[in-house]
Amino acid sequence: MKKLTTTLITAALATAITASPIAMAEKVLRIGHDNKADMMENPAHAFTGVFKNIVETATNGEIKVQVFPSNQLGNAKEHIQMVRDGQLQGTLAPVGPLAGYYPRIGVLDVPFAFNSNASTYEVFDGKFGQTLARDIEAELKDVKVLGFPDTGGFFSVTNSQRSIENLDDFKGLRIRTMTLPTHQKIIQSLGAEAYPLSWGEVYSSLQTGVIDGQMNPVPTVSFAKFDEVQKYLTLTNHLFAPYTFMVNKSFYDSLTPNEKKIVSDAVEIALSANRGLSRLIEASSERGLAGLKKKMKVNALTDEHREQMRQATQPGVKKYITQTHGEKGQELLNLFLSEVEKANNSTYLQ
Repeated sequence: MKKLTTTLITAALATAITASPIAMAEKVLRIGHDNKADMMENPAHAFTGVFKNIVETATNGEIKVQVFPSNQLGNAKEHIQMVRDGQLQGTLAPVGPLAGYYPRIGVLDVPFAFNSNASTYEVFDGKFGQTLARDIEAELKDVKVLGFPDTGGFFSVTNSQRSIENLDDFKGLRIRTMTLPTHQKIIQSLGAEAYPLSWGEVYSSLQTGVIDGQMNPVPTVSFAKFDEVQKYLTLTNHLFAPYTFMVNKSFYDSLTPNEKKIVSDAVEIALSANRGLSRLIEASSERGLAGLKKKMKVNALTDEHREQMRQATQPGVKKYITQTHGEKGQELLNLFLSEVEKANNSTYLQ
């Protein structure tokens, strides 16, 4: 089956190349991701769309960017392997699939760490983000990490049973998580049952009552239409899990210094569009919180209850990271916490 899948993917790529003017380009950067092909619908396609436009325009078409959304060529984990193998040149890797190749991505999962979206951008665009990128490259050896796009903002929790106001409200709930031990430990520390499931199973499992709830950013709750199968949305803001935008190292090394500069500039601008769309969706009267409030009961945590949840979850997750990821993991964790603290305490333009 795996051989057949690989053959079909290769055939699909070959068809796309031969059937398109892109085949005439000097260099082609094919990017796969797992979201819809609508730049105004989700942050992932906003990132790739803006990136494509800037790269193709700035290079006069000498680099062509071709985007394969909606898992056209496989799932997110397969995208990562295809980038490593050179079948794709780029992907936006979610933390869950990336953990299979780079387990230390779990250092990002310290719950209730960030105070604001601005803090997350400062951390991932700064010293920690640069260190994390170099560590991923050193571990995988065949990729180049170019940035950390937003998946939609902070995680919230939805469920079908009751409004979550405090720790006690988590008891007995079955909450879907990614297949990440750190995510499971967070849910368990809150008093709920962690129920790891692949993304494709989430909606139907919520619909049939196999699980009571799930955790994702607000834009994901909106475009996945979870409001159809969930009654309650709690703005826990407990995690921030960015994409990792990676490209094939051999492809990147083949670029001229000027082309690398164009790609770098394109990433910076695409990140602004990606993050801006995330905030616009959150604020949208149709797709954001205002729209969801028409269909779900939405509430935010008080500072007191957020602090209680932080104290209940952080010690166990930090201990797990330290025990599991060794000395390098501890170094990354320490840097992460240090940079988060600085970002949380910084003030814009002051």
